[in-house]
Amino acid sequence: MSTYDIIVLGSGPGGYVTAIRASQLGFKTAVVEKESLGGVCLNWGCIPTKALLKSAQVFEYLKHAGDYGLSVKEYDKDFDAVVKRSRNVADGMSKGVQFLMKKNKIDVIEGFGKLKTGKKLEVTDKDGKKTEYSAKHIIVATGARSRELPSLPQDGEKVIGYRKAMTLDKQPKKMIVVGSGAIGVEFAYFYNSMGTEVTIVEYMPKIVPVEDDEVSKQLERSFKKSGIKIMTSAEVTSVDTSGDGVKATVKTKKGEEVLEADIVLSAVGIKTNIENIGLEDVGIATDRDKILVNDYYQTNIPGYYAIGDVTPGPALAHVASAEGILCVERIAGMHVEALDYGNIPGCTYCTPEIASVGLTEAKAKEQGYDIKVGKFPFSASGKASAGGNKEGFVKVIFDAKYGEWLGCHMIGAGVTDMIAEAVLGRKLETTGHEVLKAVHPHPTMSEAVMEAVAAAYDEVIHI
Repeated sequence: MSTYDIIVLGSGPGGYVTAIRASQLGFKTAVVEKESLGGVCLNWGCIPTKALLKSAQVFEYLKHAGDYGLSVKEYDKDFDAVVKRSRNVADGMSKGVQFLMKKNKIDVIEGFGKLKTGKKLEVTDKDGKKTEYSAKHIIVATGARSRELPSLPQDGEKVIGYRKAMTLDKQPKKMIVVGSGAIGVEFAYFYNSMGTEVTIVEYMPKIVPVEDDEVSKQLERSFKKSGIKIMTSAEVTSVDTSGDGVKATVKTKKGEEVLEADIVLSAVGIKTNIENIGLEDVGIATDRDKILVNDYYQTNIPGYYAIGDVTPGPALAHVASAEGILCVERIAGMHVEALDYGNIPGCTYCTPEIASVGLTEAKAKEQGYDIKVGKFPFSASGKASAGGNKEGFVKVIFDAKYGEWLGCHMIGAGVTDMIAEAVLGRKLETTGHEVLKAVHPHPTMSEAVMEAVAAAYDEVIHI
């Protein structure tokens, strides 16, 4: 039996990053993967979707070339080529992870892993052969998949999840997107840009429901302007796939409505991959589809750990990576602090992009803070005007008493590349005064952060 210091079950952005950090710390490490190195994020999630969205963005630029003083007489899209480019980007990233595994001398074990008692793991390969491995520490990082609703069973043809949405054989003329979280609005933007007639159905009263109210309203305005139909406080109660397309019955406050489309994309959240991996056999505690862990990702059974989407924290790639690094550094005896889940940035890559961290205005008030709020519109930004990207704004929230940066919410072009300033600032307990006195370059989109802070403190110059 092969024995390791650490075996990681799953090779997504949680698993492979964990394995690399473990190897760097001197642990003999293996990673078990049943499909492709890099997991959903690299192969079917974060990376290939961004490639699709980039193609959509370039297509939008071609449509609006005249706005920039350019004349493009003939242009068109090749849906198959767009999908192929996305797959090539994903394949390249997966090969990059293979290289990192070799570079860091990590053994890659292909197959389906199942936990056993006594810190053992049984791996069944594609031929059905079972091999047992043992380790001092086993880390579960099996991630999640598209969640299915009883009223919206996925058949992979007319009712699909995000994975199929990335590789459709042909572009649908009409699509219904159920759910308006990050996955839902990103695909809604992509298909709408490509020319598909898109309708979003959202159960909550607003789209992107976890975001600040003003951000949600701005995205709804932008999407409607782009031709996307939006139904909020609405629920798909049934689907009929017996005809050529699909008929979705939608329950709203006004009554029931039947929508017709070629395809329904179910983007109603995720389901963790914790079935049949031996949790019950080992006695590992779970609750509401999540593995229960302490601040350093230990389960209730010594020697077994869990990170990423299978645990109760936010289901985000960068969270899984951070958790895995923290987990193995703790195992190595390093002094580490528990992750601050109140300072995790969220990013959504539709157009306009959304990025946020910390409390929304409503949450800050709910928690009893006396707040200062500043907002700077990109319509007042020289860089945004020059780039033709005047939609959106930066909004900041500070505690009026101590100057603590409670939250930052952005919507606009490239804001996912700007939010790290707020994350770092909050980590360093930066005050509004310090942000104001840190000179920001001009003209940039990022100076809007400083301008928004100035607005909060009645010192704004450009509005």
